[in-house]
Amino acid sequence: MPAYHKPVLLNEVMSLLAPQPDGVYVDATVGGGGHAAEILRHAGPRATLIGIDRDREALDYAQAALSELDGQVILVQGNFCDVRAILDDLKVDKVDGVIADLGVSSHQLDSPRGFSFSRDEDLSMKMGLSEDIPDAQDILNNYSEERLATVIWTYGEERYSRRIAKAIVQRRHLKPITRTGELVDAIVSAVPRSYCKLDIHPATRTFQAIRIEVNRELEAIEAGLPAIVDALKIGGRACVISFQSLEDRIVKNSFRRLAGRCDCPPKLPECRCGAQQLVSIITRKAIVAGAEEVAENPRSRSAKLRCVERIS
Repeated sequence: MPAYHKPVLLNEVMSLLAPQPDGVYVDATVGGGGHAAEILRHAGPRATLIGIDRDREALDYAQAALSELDGQVILVQGNFCDVRAILDDLKVDKVDGVIADLGVSSHQLDSPRGFSFSRDEDLSMKMGLSEDIPDAQDILNNYSEERLATVIWTYGEERYSRRIAKAIVQRRHLKPITRTGELVDAIVSAVPRSYCKLDIHPATRTFQAIRIEVNRELEAIEAGLPAIVDALKIGGRACVISFQSLEDRIVKNSFRRLAGRCDCPPKLPECRCGAQQLVSIITRKAIVAGAEEVAENPRSRSAKLRCVERIS
């Protein structure tokens, strides 16, 4: 079986989760099952692992990869932001730990779904191929120029968002944009030549932005983190790995609110941001991969790990 992708910060996650015998754990983005298998290896044969993923291909891979642990593993197709509903369906009240590895997987980047600008292929960008949601073609060919520019700026932090949005609209008037190569051409035509000579490909931020919009990734994180904390037992821990600044910012701020830090303006008579002291922050700063792991697994270069423990 070909590798799905190598789990990042594996030793650090195990150290923080400290899996226990008889424990119930959730891998909320199970992917290829790398973190899941290691949790069960540490916890022993009486532990249970619930693996969630919106991608059917990922679940099929995880099922094969975890086949020797079949009696300990429950796999469910779904979005990790629905973890509470999923646990309710399984009649599981509270769990001992949760790991969530956010963003797109290496396997998905390599699959022909239009995530990568390095190959010319059909545009979809859906993490869950069976999900009834607009795909990248729908967004690129139907959003207004202003809305496209907002998406590219907000989710890609792309300085030339307006120029790129204008180029996309001009292209689609001639022919609908259906392939990654067509989107790359539109982007390159819109930015200065000097921008194309930087270390980062000029399409990187726009592709990220469209992917996030298709899959509603940041909304899922906003909704999913409180749900994950709600599912923890007192003393249970949640580890979250993010791969870009927008994700990490949401994780950091959400954990701060759940730790009781109020983000409301000082003059407000009462808290309206929803801050509650439900957790203790275990990682005051995000944990990043060391030089040895980065050399072995380049995907870990941008990974940031944060952890909280449920206290009330």
